[in-house]
Order: sequence, then C-alpha cells, then structure tokens
Amino acid sequence: MASKSVERLLNVIMTIGSRRRIDRSKLFAVIPAYAEATSDQAAERMFERDKAAILALGLPLITEKDVLDENIVYYRIDSPAGGAVLDLSTAEYTVLLAASRAWDDATAGGAARRVRAKLLSLGHDADPDLLRRTPRGAVESLPVLSPLLEAVVTGRSVRFRYRPATGEPADRHVEPWVVGVHHGHWYLHGFDRERSAPRSFRASRIESFPVLGSAATAERPADLDLGEVLTTMLDSDDRAGARVRLEPYKALALRDRAGAGLEEPEVQLPQMPRPAARRLILAEARWAKLLEPAAWRTEIAQVLSDIRDRHAAAPDLAPLETAEARPAVRIRSTQQSGDHLSRLISTASSVMRRGEVDLEQLAEELGITPAELIKDLEVLFVCGDMGTGWEDFIETEYEHGIVRVRNAEPLRRALRLSAVETTALLAGLAALEPAAGEAEETVASARQKLLDALAAGSDPSDASVAPTAQELAEAAAADESAARTADRAETVLSAVQGALRADEGSEEAHLVIRYSSADRAGTSVRRIRPLAIETDGTRSYLRAYCELAEAERAFRLDRVVEVLDADAPMHRPAGSAGPVLSGRVQDGAWLRLEAPARWIAESFDATELRDGADGVTYAHLPAPVRASLVDAVLEAAGAAEVLTPRDLRDTIVTVARDAAARHDT
Repeated sequence: MASKSVERLLNVIMTIGSRRRIDRSKLFAVIPAYAEATSDQAAERMFERDKAAILALGLPLITEKDVLDENIVYYRIDSPAGGAVLDLSTAEYTVLLAASRAWDDATAGGAARRVRAKLLSLGHDADPDLLRRTPRGAVESLPVLSPLLEAVVTGRSVRFRYRPATGEPADRHVEPWVVGVHHGHWYLHGFDRERSAPRSFRASRIESFPVLGSAATAERPADLDLGEVLTTMLDSDDRAGARVRLEPYKALALRDRAGAGLEEPEVQLPQMPRPAARRLILAEARWAKLLEPAAWRTEIAQVLSDIRDRHAAAPDLAPLETAEARPAVRIRSTQQSGDHLSRLISTASSVMRRGEVDLEQLAEELGITPAELIKDLEVLFVCGDMGTGWEDFIETEYEHGIVRVRNAEPLRRALRLSAVETTALLAGLAALEPAAGEAEETVASARQKLLDALAAGSDPSDASVAPTAQELAEAAAADESAARTADRAETVLSAVQGALRADEGSEEAHLVIRYSSADRAGTSVRRIRPLAIETDGTRSYLRAYCELAEAERAFRLDRVVEVLDADAPMHRPAGSAGPVLSGRVQDGAWLRLEAPARWIAESFDATELRDGADGVTYAHLPAPVRASLVDAVLEAAGAAEVLTPRDLRDTIVTVARDAAARHDT
C-alpha cells in the first residue's frame, strides 16, 4: 500500500499540471490533506515539504504572484518544452539504460533507485541488439553514497562514523571535495574538520548513515584529481623504472603497464615509487622476477621468505578463538516517497508515450516485479485532478498483460536528473566503459551529454558549483576508462563484439581464443560462443559456451591474450609440477590481517570479522578463489596470514618459497 504522502504528492502534481495555473487558496481547498490539516500553519508546512519533493523530482514547478494583487499566489508546472531535457539518440539511451542497471537498487540508496525510473520517463525505446552487446555492469553499491554525493553537490559538511585501516572507529566531520571511483571502489576525499587537514575515506568503511551538516568553509583545491590523491598514499622518494622478467603470456597487467608484447621475456616499467612497484610485483610473484634495482629485489626476496616462514610454522589459533566478533554494519536505506513517486510518474509517462506496453516487459524495465507494478497502477487509479471531479482521475488498465494509462497528461513528461542522480549514472557508465568496445564512442557521447546537463543546471553566478559538479562527475568515470591501455584489449573486445552481433549458430558467432588462466602455467586454446560481457567495476568477464569444457564458462577479458584463426586446434594448458591453485577453497578460510591488509576482507566479501589485539582483524572468507587469494596474500607483503585450512597454508609456503628463490639468484 502506497503511503498517503505519495498519493497526496501525485494529486498535487495532477491538479496543478491539469490547468494553466491554480491559485494557492483553491489548491489548499481541493487537496484533502491540506483542507483537513489541523491548522493553516500545518497545511503550509505540508505544502512546503511537497514543493521541495516536486522540485527534487525534476518537475519545473513555477511560483507566480498576481500582477494586481501580490497576496494571490499561483502555481503551475512548466510545459515540457519550457525546459531542457536530455536529447539522446537511441544508442545513447541504450547505454545509459545499461549503466542504470549497474547499481544494486536495494543497497545504493535513493539516487540509484530514481535513475532508472527517470530514464524511462524519456519515452525512448532501447536498441535490443545494442543492449545485448552492452556489458552488464555492477558498481559498488553502498547506502552511504547518496548523502555523500549530496554533500559535494550542495557544498555542505557531513558527519559519519568511520573505521580506518588502523585504529578504532571514530566520528568524523568532513567537508567533501570529491566522491569518486578508484580501482572499482568508492572513495571520499575532503577536509577533515577535527584534524584540520585533507583526508581520504573508503566509502565501504563508513559505519553510519552520513548526516548532512553546516555549509563547507574550507577552500577547495583547484584541479583536484582523486586518482592522484590516492596514488600519493604509496609515494616515496625512492623511485625508479623497474626491469622485470616475466613468464610468456603471464603477468598481463605488468605487460600492459610496460606496453610490452605477450612473449617478451623482460619488460621495463615506468618510473614509480618503490612501495607501488613492490605491490605490483608481489601480486604477480608467481610469474615475475624483479631484476633491477637490485636493492628492491633484495627487499622482495626477504618479504617472500618471511611469508614462507610464517606459513610453514603452526598457526596460532588461540587469538582467533578469543577475538571479539564484530557486529555486522547495518545501514538502513529505506525507500523515500520521492523514489516511489518517480517510478509512478515514469510508469505513466512511458506507457502514454508508447501507447501500450507489455506488463512483464515494463516491470523488468523498472526493476520491479509484475505484482509491484500492478500495485503502482492501482495507486495511479485513485489519483488525479482534485479540482474537478471523479471523471478526471487517472485511468489504468492492465488486463491480459497489456498496460494502458489515460487521462494523465500532466505526467507525460521527462523527469530531469539531479546532480546526484547524474553522478550515479556516470558511475554506471564508468563500470561499463572498460568493456564497451565498439560502443566506446556512444558511451563517451552519452557521458558528455550528462556532463553538459550538470553544467546547465549550475548557477552561473556561483563559480564554485559548476566546477564541483563537473569534477565530481569526471571522478566517477576517469578511473575505469584509464584501465583500457593495451592494443591487445582493443583487439579482443572488437572480436567479441563482432561475435555477439553475429546471428546465433553462424560461424561468425564463434571465436577461438588463447586464454591465460590465473591458476596454472601456460595457456589454453578454446573455441567459444560469446553470450554476454559482464563487469563488476574492477574487471570485465566474458560469459561464453566453451566447446573444450562442453559447458558455459566465465573468462576474464584481460586474460584473453589473443584471438586465433578459426582452424587453430584446441588444447588445455600443459601439466605443471607446481602447487594446485585451481578452484575454490570450498570450506572457506580464516585470515589474520594487519592494518595494511584489511582490503583483503573487503575484496573477498568476508562473512565474519573479529577484532583482536593491536589492531589485528580476523576475517572469514567464504569459498574464495584459491589462486586469487594466494596472490592477495603475497601482495599484502606479510600483513596477511592464512590461519586455516592447513593445505592452503602449505600452498602459500610452496609459492612463496619458489618466488623467493627466484629473487635470491
């Protein structure tokens, strides 16, 4: 059952929008909730809240005073032609619709829930072929994002409880400068009032719903770049261009950074700080050997030896047993009336623009169930222009699975996206872009139109608003687009997009690929039929039917090293005498994490956390991918220890021992 406030707001919109204008006194007389208010002051307060909600929807509510009697106030909703809306091509609308689906509506907050509904109010039809080829993305979805984005856009401070990588949770009072995505995760960077200095915060470590506070007062730096800010956290005066030996077709991230070929035995990395280079090389320690600088090689050999020795000994499980279980953070993000109202208006607008729509199709477009859609239609049915009579109520039909809406012309309009909603949509585009392939230009043009809309919505008299909105939006997009650095990736994506476009069953719908698996040496050659591209914001995957496995499989796109001729013979990787790294740790794993390694618990979605002494965290990872977890433990440079199971500890001993031996020679 919809709340009374939703019905009241819809009736107000229909009543104002059904006529050229309506004066305040008549509006208060015909809207039952205003007429039945306990006092004139209560009705005034209710109406002011409703006005704010209507404006937040993106509806151009206009207030005018009578030219002869200024005590008479009129209200009208500007015609759709009276204000600019997004002018999108079919292709641009399609990629934006795909981007809107990158958010998890259940956890991301109101901005995410409203975006898809407002897009549907534009009345476009998506290109089904392009939608099938567009990556299916997933942006890190957190309920804290909406107020953080709101604080940046409005120039206000925000309060929240934060658990840092080191130390205990504490209340923070921050003036946000930028909120954006870096390596697939959301970060906030701004001025910390308690510490009187700029600070960066990972959004997933915020443990309370942020509360908006007073106006920001600290001067915002010009040309602020989130990526540069976070990169400087690993900065050092000890910088060099490392020379690294690599196994053929392995350590592809290092090869891409160096701009090196797939089989080149040695690569030269660009100049970077020692801590950053150490982390990159340790993450690829199974396939890489640092040659120069010699001092860095000695350090890496020592780190790997320490990891080997620590895992060779018996684990100390007593602190794990006595560590205090950390309560799960539960930040509730309840649906607001504006979220539901956006959906109701968008439902009516979309159906009226298209004449009639299949009920199940419309429910899927809105991201709700058919039963929820029917409840929405029942709400529309009892709302309308309250200034005349029952004959002017909205008419809805949904029998036989076809939806029709009539007598709701005031709702037949495109809802404007707010700056916060636009930024949420830009983040969705960023998640899709690494695997956009031939749709890259469409993604870029759609992004530019969103940025133009942000700039157009800014107050020209306020010089701080437009740059803030622009930089906020670009921060959500810049990091993921930078991931597309190698010609190899472009070639693979182009081939995959071509196969997705081809007719099902045709020879063109199949590819032969060379694939470099993370869990074993060498490569395999497979004949596949691509089905879809999916991305989680950090990495992109190709879901395809594999003839070698005779089943559907997911292939990481950055590990598809090349596309081969159609007649290339299939084969699996050659056998290896090394440790078994395939599959998952089925019964899960317990890890001891010092502060620099807490990111492992977040990356592997730990289901249980316990707090030990001296800032140590114990994390239980459910069925982690074995090879990925081993690489993460090495990357943590000794700050992470696997406690259970024993066989996984033994695997780490073997891998760390072999990698240390390579660096000792």
